[in-house]
Amino acid sequence: MGKYLEKAKIIRNDPDVHYNCAQALLCAFAPDSGLSWEQSVGVAANFGNGMKMAATCGAVTGGLMVLGMYGIDDMETVGAFLRAVRENHKGCLNCGDLLRMNKEAGGKRKPHCDGMVYECTELVEKILEQKK
Repeated sequence: MGKYLEKAKIIRNDPDVHYNCAQALLCAFAPDSGLSWEQSVGVAANFGNGMKMAATCGAVTGGLMVLGMYGIDDMETVGAFLRAVRENHKGCLNCGDLLRMNKEAGGKRKPHCDGMVYECTELVEKILEQKK
């Protein structure tokens, strides 16, 4: 398990504070990116629950934020990240669609959202390793 994935798991399972998917992902990478914990929590606050309107999944937007913080904004790499998520979720990136499909499959919300955070964290971590 990568160090960022381990951090994301700790953040998602904090018994005292609920961090949204974007916050959990961004905060896992924050110490090494130059952002403070507080800045990361604030920047990602409105990206949970699909930007608070069931749009793009917070784990996906959090992953995009991290890639941007590391200067990775080329279409090939960003496109590969987005394709990987889509391929794992029947072409969907939207929170509302992902949650609906999960519910229809009998899944519970928290494990699904945790899984999205962990998946996106691993994908971003792999991209960062490749770009070193």
